[in-house]
Amino acid sequence: MAEKGIREYDAKRMVAGALSEFSDGKFSMTTDLVLVGPETDLDGLGTAYPWLREKKLVVKPDQLFGKRGKNNLLFIDKTLDEAVEWIRERMEKEVTIVQTTGESSGTLTHFLIEPFVPHEEEYYVAITTHRDGDTIHFSTSGGVDIEEVWDTVKEIHIPILSSIDEVDVAGQLPDELGDKRQTVADFVTALYNIVVDYHFTYIELNPFTFVGDTIVPLDTVAKLDDYASFSCHDKWGGVSFPNPFGLSKTKEEEYVADLDERTGASLKLTVLNPTGKVWNLVAGGGASVIYADTVADLGFAKELANYGEYSGNPSQELTYEYTKTVLDLMTRAKNDDGTPKYLIIGGGIANFTDVAKTFTGIIQALEEFAPKLQDTGVKIYVRRGGPNFKEGLAKMRQTGESIGIPIEVYGPETHMTKIVSMALKGGD
Repeated sequence: MAEKGIREYDAKRMVAGALSEFSDGKFSMTTDLVLVGPETDLDGLGTAYPWLREKKLVVKPDQLFGKRGKNNLLFIDKTLDEAVEWIRERMEKEVTIVQTTGESSGTLTHFLIEPFVPHEEEYYVAITTHRDGDTIHFSTSGGVDIEEVWDTVKEIHIPILSSIDEVDVAGQLPDELGDKRQTVADFVTALYNIVVDYHFTYIELNPFTFVGDTIVPLDTVAKLDDYASFSCHDKWGGVSFPNPFGLSKTKEEEYVADLDERTGASLKLTVLNPTGKVWNLVAGGGASVIYADTVADLGFAKELANYGEYSGNPSQELTYEYTKTVLDLMTRAKNDDGTPKYLIIGGGIANFTDVAKTFTGIIQALEEFAPKLQDTGVKIYVRRGGPNFKEGLAKMRQTGESIGIPIEVYGPETHMTKIVSMALKGGD
């Protein structure tokens, strides 16, 4: 599971679209939401969304950071003209925000506009998924400083493989809800079932309130399991995964992210040090962590150039494109000290990934980059097991001979990370 944060706009849009169905029509949420980006025609908003001129509005940045009120980035109870002017003054401006995790600086590029809702009661609910079950947190003291009143938060646990219908939600909610206890329990149950069906890994409504049978989430934070992006594409409705505030992706990382969205397999790339000596081309999310940790444990953390994976039996074409992207980054410059660079093509013993097929895509890229690999002084170490691994390893050996690149090839008889020490410390 890979958690990725989504915009508040997308979280609210998705929950609003599903809430009536999952509550058997008991609850609803407004879909009056507008996401404004650099390309948005601000002068045309009132025409495109007539309700913007009919209601008082709330405006705030929508870029995966909180404490917007405390950072003077919350504009409340305003007209459309006031909202547009406020956005114009801040669009594409760099700001520094202060959160509980510290300070971070970045450029404001996206804003959420939604109706202003006067209210009295504020509640807090958060749902977190874990390996051994899920946890619902609820409090009648919702608001920006929920951490300061955490002793008011009730926890409801749903064990793994259990249904929320087996849990007495109402009985575990605070007594002070009074006659609203069952209503809140019904809403929390519907929200939990949305979380499960839509593959949220985390959602927080803080605060939310009721206006009749309408749920109004005033602030929402959410994360999705992006491994479910292929199967949940229609449900999610083209959701985007923005970078954390202040962090921008390289064009290569963006390209791999685009490849990842085209397939049910998984393709991930993070560039850590473009001039690093150690480059990983690893099959499997768990294996990618193990290989990166091994490089660091051997004292070469500063030389680790990238982190990522290809897994889930990607096609030959996608494996080729992914490998080509890594090799292009790797061969842009030689090491200043004349030492070689190392490409670790590793992985565990695959369950269903066709090793021969994915290796064919890798080999195609190696053949294309052979001159650059030679000029850069690259040494390659391979270790893999799984379906058709013998055929794949044989092809890899032949490739090394044909393109004149030193490639050492090992199967499952060799410990998964042994090739790392072979490369970096001569087998120590």
